[in-house]
Amino acid sequence: MKAFQPLLRLFLTGLGVVLAVGILACTDSQNSQMPAPPATDPVKKKTETIALVMKTLTNPFFIEMEKGARRAEQELGVSLVVKTAAQETSIQQQIEIVEDLIIEKVDAIVIAPGDSVELIPVLKKAQDNGITVVNIDNRLDPDFARASGLGEVPFVSVDNEQGAYKSVRALTELLKRPTEVAILEGIRGAKNAEDRKNGALRAFADSAQAEVVATETANWKIDEGFEVTKRLMTEYPSIGGLFCANDMMALGAIEYLQSTGRDDVLVAGYDALEDAKAAIRRGTLVSTIDQQAAQQGYLGVVSAHRILAGEKLPAMVLVDTRLLTRDNL
Repeated sequence: MKAFQPLLRLFLTGLGVVLAVGILACTDSQNSQMPAPPATDPVKKKTETIALVMKTLTNPFFIEMEKGARRAEQELGVSLVVKTAAQETSIQQQIEIVEDLIIEKVDAIVIAPGDSVELIPVLKKAQDNGITVVNIDNRLDPDFARASGLGEVPFVSVDNEQGAYKSVRALTELLKRPTEVAILEGIRGAKNAEDRKNGALRAFADSAQAEVVATETANWKIDEGFEVTKRLMTEYPSIGGLFCANDMMALGAIEYLQSTGRDDVLVAGYDALEDAKAAIRRGTLVSTIDQQAAQQGYLGVVSAHRILAGEKLPAMVLVDTRLLTRDNL
């Protein structure tokens, strides 16, 4: 038996080696079949969230503005959030919208403010929270902005004074005799409303036939346009010309004039709404101004995107206005 012990030990040792090699081979085979760990995903660039804050969607002008902003959203790959107040006079609601956007920590706010002064404090708060602000359509008051510490805010809009001048000139060129005229203003205190009123006053002053007897606000609204026109025509029945600082008020004025059979009053508008263009074709509206609402919305979002990318933009970008009359529609 002792003679076989060395052989037994040799056999057991060999068997151990074989088993060890087999185990290692089996382990290697299993490892080779395991999927490789997933590669680390590259850090994805954060999608910018840009908020478009408008006055309302009851005015088709702002529906067009949103269309332009949506085009920019598609082209740039940003996330666009659109917020509007109930009416163009709902200034406090716009302020609350901006407050909510600050809480939501959007990257930028593109705003068409209902008022040129009252929105400035909350927009400064937005800037203080690292949010980029771009102003479109109605300009924030530069003096109050500086006094409030609001930083640089690019402005995208049109020359409202010159646009109103062109619309009224189309009206005054049709006056054949001395005629009393009146103006339906937008919201008083809004820079675009003041600019349009001033442009209208300048155009009327340049006419030897026009005498301005009244200027009243109808707050951009069609129903107020109707009521203010009714009041003006009652007080000044000889009025033969009206400039309305937007088409909504002009359409309200035309509705009243038609209801009373006053087809002798020339009406000029501003905004180039489809209903206004139809009124021009019918001959109930003399003129309107296309201020390219969609382009303003588009450029507002593009401007915010470029600022977020670190670009320095000009303080003001003006979009061209186009006079529309029966001759060029």
